[in-house]
Amino acid sequence: YIKEISIVNPHVTFIYITPEKEKIFYQRVTDELPKEAKEIKPHPYGIELGHLIKMLQDTRANTLSGFLQSDFCRVSQGVASEICEKAKISPRARPSTIARDEAEALYNSIQGTKIIAPPTDCLNPLGGEALIKGLKKEVNAEFYCAATRPPSVYRGNPFLIEVGLAYGGSLEKEEHVKIMRYANRVPLLYQQGACATTEAIVDTSWKNYGVSQSKDSTPVGPVVVVVHMVSVWVPFTSEAKEAIAHYPEIIKDMKLALQEAGRQMASYIRKNVKAKEQQERIDLFEKYIPELASALSSLSGEKKSEIEEGLQKVLKKGMKDLLAEVKKSQKTEIKGKNIAFGDKQKTLQEVE
Repeated sequence: YIKEISIVNPHVTFIYITPEKEKIFYQRVTDELPKEAKEIKPHPYGIELGHLIKMLQDTRANTLSGFLQSDFCRVSQGVASEICEKAKISPRARPSTIARDEAEALYNSIQGTKIIAPPTDCLNPLGGEALIKGLKKEVNAEFYCAATRPPSVYRGNPFLIEVGLAYGGSLEKEEHVKIMRYANRVPLLYQQGACATTEAIVDTSWKNYGVSQSKDSTPVGPVVVVVHMVSVWVPFTSEAKEAIAHYPEIIKDMKLALQEAGRQMASYIRKNVKAKEQQERIDLFEKYIPELASALSSLSGEKKSEIEEGLQKVLKKGMKDLLAEVKKSQKTEIKGKNIAFGDKQKTLQEVE
């Protein structure tokens, strides 16, 4: 739990003292503090009926129109008048005198009125660079990348999705990818199968990004997947706050962020991993050329030197084709900004 927390809080040093008095350090890797989020008022689309009734009783506003303008964001005088008109309630009515049936009519009219989306400066994302630093600190891999989606809105609540990927290194090749789920920098350790994050990962076609995947299952390969949801109101499936609810808007943004990071990883795999595997095959073939030439000479009666010369030509052609393939893949456009190779950060232009 502490290890996963340290990944998404790279500006913090954690010291854990075990029951045996052993100290475990999780050192910070950046001195830059996260950007401070701004406080906003509730958006009308994001409240429930019971909450609306309580707000009507607690408000300091003297009129219903004033209540809508002062206690919510994005509600102008014109919007407040439209809401009251649809609910068939006087804008000058005292909020504390609104009965339950009137409050329900007010709630329904809010849902049917077009209101501008809430501001998004209330969100506090990590940022791709900080997420990569956190991953590199705790995950031993050969390639790291990150993707951050623009802020979106579900039911009047602003949210933002960040994804980080780590590939290769000491990660297991034959096991399911390691999934790390977060909500506002807090790890979600349980109920992984019931979480929108897992659904988004399963629904993503990982074969397009160089990772094997069976139908309707998590991918298999040396990959760590980090999905972080930042929101003023994370929709958990229960009071235990162990899984994120399956809102279509949230799953869609998660998939888009996974695809963006996946393209960066696929580019690295094409240019490095695949080329390395093909080079290993060529090296193995070259190693056995003398023995193969000797065996073919015994079977065919031809000179060993001629057979060996022919096999060398086949090898050179294979190397030429390999170089052409690598060169072609290097010209492929890379979409994304946060790309890391080993211990070095590279810009998009440097990678190209």
